[in-house]
Amino acid sequence: MAKIKVPNEVLKGIIAIRDSGLTNMLDRPVVVQLAAEMGYDEVARWIKACPREYAQGVFQGFDGHESD
Repeated sequence: MAKIKVPNEVLKGIIAIRDSGLTNMLDRPVVVQLAAEMGYDEVARWIKACPREYAQGVFQGFDGHESD
């Protein structure tokens, strides 16, 4: 399965949250909360706007790209 493409800034934030070990990445509301607390507002917005893609990315992986 293909990785889910996300802007590089979103990927950076997702990795930071994952590496913090503060939550299970499947707990989307907590991930959104941590993103906001850690200053990754773009990550919080993206996860809220794209919950299905976020869930797919947790299982399939994420691939960063330059945002437009």
